Amino acid sequence: MTIRVLVADDQALVRGSFRILVDTAPDLASVGEAATGAEAVEIAGRQKPDVVLMDVQMPDMDGIEATRQITADPRTSAARVLILTTFDLDEYVFAALHAGASGFLLKDTRPADLLDAIRVVAAGDALLAPAVTRRLIEEFTRRPEPRPLPAAVTDEITEREREVLTLVGLGLSNTEIAARLHVSLSTAKTHVGHLLTKLGARDRAQLVIAAYNTGLVRPP
Repeated sequence: MTIRVLVADDQALVRGSFRILVDTAPDLASVGEAATGAEAVEIAGRQKPDVVLMDVQMPDMDGIEATRQITADPRTSAARVLILTTFDLDEYVFAALHAGASGFLLKDTRPADLLDAIRVVAAGDALLAPAVTRRLIEEFTRRPEPRPLPAAVTDEITEREREVLTLVGLGLSNTEIAARLHVSLSTAKTHVGHLLTKLGARDRAQLVIAAYNTGLVRPP
């Protein structure tokens, strides 16, 4: 199955470079370029991409608002948004996660790693560059006390699922969770799937938010 990718960046050279890179991969195909957030929303509505490579700072509409509109629209809600950021833009990470972004990558990432990142978020996994993760943790340390899970949700989540949510919040993959809990990979995937359903989360990035917001994971 070919992964359809939309590239959104206000710099024509960057857009063109990313699009050419995407088209070199046999399992990826570019479906358009957008120079503004508004264009990204409009093209996403027409082309229904699987993944959107989204710059943050763009004219007309920034990448965070474009991400929010794409992930909220039933026509495009299945799309995964991969934010391309720089160290100077890391303060936007928390807002973009809440807007529905599935991953973050620094713009100086190696080409092969960018292609792998597209595949990761297309598969429904969260992807956070280490430097971005550090800034995200710093943001949580400045926020108020965590909010407990609603009673209705607490009653549905099993103790094992709480363990899995904590490990997801710590950034562990399904394979690592399986090894840590001494269960099979399929069992770990099943627990993550149940958490996505019970918490109404669209992907692992939102499970990370839930783990921090509810205090299951606390910043060091």
